[in-house]
Amino acid sequence: MFGRQVAEVLVGEVPEGGYLLDVREDDEWNAGHAPDAVHIPLGALGDRVAEVPKDKKVYVVCRAGGRSAQATMALNQAGWDAVNVAGGMQAWEQAGRDMETDSDSEPRVI
Repeated sequence: MFGRQVAEVLVGEVPEGGYLLDVREDDEWNAGHAPDAVHIPLGALGDRVAEVPKDKKVYVVCRAGGRSAQATMALNQAGWDAVNVAGGMQAWEQAGRDMETDSDSEPRVI
């Protein structure tokens, strides 16, 4: 699918306090996301890339890993140090990592 391999880490390798960039759409984010994650939908990343720090590793996540792989590749080509979170938020949820939502409903991955 991609011209070359994208650096990946497993969900368990994302450090507490690491810069986690969630590139899912608003409805996916609203249903449930990792605490302290930063939300910039993939379609807005080009316009908002200046918000992403260049002085630390960026862990990029989506629902399953496809969109985040695209974002990771683009960030790395533009000079960031980015890695894709393998399996995305589906793997995050399955691993039992913390999730939250801004509503009263139980956080979930859609």
